[in-house]
Amino acid sequence: MSIAADGVRSGEMTLAFELDAIRAFDDPGVVVADAREWSRSVGVVANDTEAVRAFVDERDLRQDFELGDRDIWLIMEGIREDSDAPRHVFVGTTPEDSRIADATGWEYRTPAEVADAAGWSLAARDGRSGSSDPGLLARLWARLSR
Repeated sequence: MSIAADGVRSGEMTLAFELDAIRAFDDPGVVVADAREWSRSVGVVANDTEAVRAFVDERDLRQDFELGDRDIWLIMEGIREDSDAPRHVFVGTTPEDSRIADATGWEYRTPAEVADAAGWSLAARDGRSGSSDPGLLARLWARLSR
């Protein structure tokens, strides 16, 4: 990844993490920082934009996406339309996330797939990682996907 004279990153990818997906990693801050090295844009999305803002603020993450008060479908569609990166990858955890990716022109990947490809660590399967709790849905999904 390089930075052009106008300050725009020139990576090959726009990378979006659904909130529960980014919580699946042992250290979301490391994941975002590392992804910034080879992505044009990186950010966290969800229907609950206030929860995304709180998560990003708590971890002092730089968010490239403007969420507004839109639902995730409109957020993903808007990011896709605004990004000229050749590749758009959405990391999610649910069948709904996969449907969103398909409908809005993104590649869908799971946290396990991107962790393996990028060398990132996933949080413990019991849902505990550091001081963050990924929530009931993530814990249920982890148990169901065993």
